[in-house]
Amino acid sequence: MLLRILAVILLIIVLTVGVVFLLGKKVDLKPEQAVTAIGESTPISYIATAPHGVKRFTAVLEQNGQRQVVVDDRQKFAGVKRIYHFLAGRKQAAFLQEGDAKLTVTAQSNDLWGAKTSDISVVHVSLRPPMVTADGLQHYINQGGAELVLLEVGGDWTEAGVRIGPDVARSFPLPGKPEDSKIRFSLFPFSYALPAETIPVVFAKNAAGTEATATFWTKVFPKTFHKSVIDVTTQNMQKVVADIDPNGTGDLLTRFVHINRDMRLENNKTLADLRLKTEHKMLWSGPFEPILGKRESYFADHRTYMYEGKKIDEQVHLGFDIAASEHMPVKAANAGKVVWAGRMGIYGNCVVLDHGYGLQTLYGHMSRLDVKVGDMVAKKQSMGLSGSTGMAFGDHVHFSMLVEGVQINPIEWWDEHWIHDRILSKIGPEALGKKDPMAGPVLSKEPASKPRVAKKHR
Repeated sequence: MLLRILAVILLIIVLTVGVVFLLGKKVDLKPEQAVTAIGESTPISYIATAPHGVKRFTAVLEQNGQRQVVVDDRQKFAGVKRIYHFLAGRKQAAFLQEGDAKLTVTAQSNDLWGAKTSDISVVHVSLRPPMVTADGLQHYINQGGAELVLLEVGGDWTEAGVRIGPDVARSFPLPGKPEDSKIRFSLFPFSYALPAETIPVVFAKNAAGTEATATFWTKVFPKTFHKSVIDVTTQNMQKVVADIDPNGTGDLLTRFVHINRDMRLENNKTLADLRLKTEHKMLWSGPFEPILGKRESYFADHRTYMYEGKKIDEQVHLGFDIAASEHMPVKAANAGKVVWAGRMGIYGNCVVLDHGYGLQTLYGHMSRLDVKVGDMVAKKQSMGLSGSTGMAFGDHVHFSMLVEGVQINPIEWWDEHWIHDRILSKIGPEALGKKDPMAGPVLSKEPASKPRVAKKHR
């Protein structure tokens, strides 16, 4: 009797498992980014998630009664999640013309039921690239500095700006103009790490990813940056590790180098992402105010870290360290909006001010913060007190300036003449506080005046 009951229970279990496996599960299918347009050959990515994986993945383009399979992947995938990358456009479907088309993406579950999930999108076929031109001014750029260029876009475009090596700077409409204005400006950085021969280009891109570019007149002044040696003591390491990563694992030296190297990269990525919180208006006015005190480091200082006579690390310090007195007031270099107020790894307690149009300043190692995210801060307003939080061996302020998330040399922004010639004179009467509605940006082939070149610096 007992054996019969056990057999029945076992049979029920087997049947239940079989039914579940037979019925299976549908694939959860979604694009990594919304697909709204395609061009000649537009990259597209879809995420497929299913308990038993995917046995078949297809993508089909249709327009005006014609149909083309652009992907038919029958390689079974037994994992839970997979990202499918493919190209879709006129190179894959020659019949495509300007206008709307249908993209159908289908994934079939890797089980006996083989349920199909489809995602259908109406996409705009855009085969003509946008247009972009830059101003005719002479652009003098300090390596590690910043510059501003005017550009005009045309045709079908969704994004425009400047590309400088691996860095991309957005463009904005001139002050007082609508967001979709075709006359725009881009405040862009020229990273200290870029070769001086790097050529910036303006670009315009449409929703399909088709891009147009143009060069403009530039002259880059190479710079020689400072080098220094930092002798690290066991006490220094203990202080830093206890403050930044008290619960970490590994020996003291390993943890210190991890903070100095890996956490520095993470923190600088966080800083770069804050550019997305910028205001599309100018919050600052006049030259930026340097923090008063003894300058203990230079911008782009290449530091070699030594411990007990051996090199343990090398890093580049992208700012100024300034010390005057213990717990001195930390004052805003210019008016802005607080987009960060709190701990950030190597920078300790820090404040990041947004000044609009991708221009931001960082104040690090503070012992006390008197502002919070969202606060509007006036020029020279105290935001807290200096300290030694984060990667700091003594009380001071770390000051950095960023353009589009790239840390640049602040010296230019302390010069009123440089600001007028290189920034304000190009973007029109609103920025200069003029009332003449006919005055505006210069798009001529000749510079309005001989530009001043920022003084050499280390």
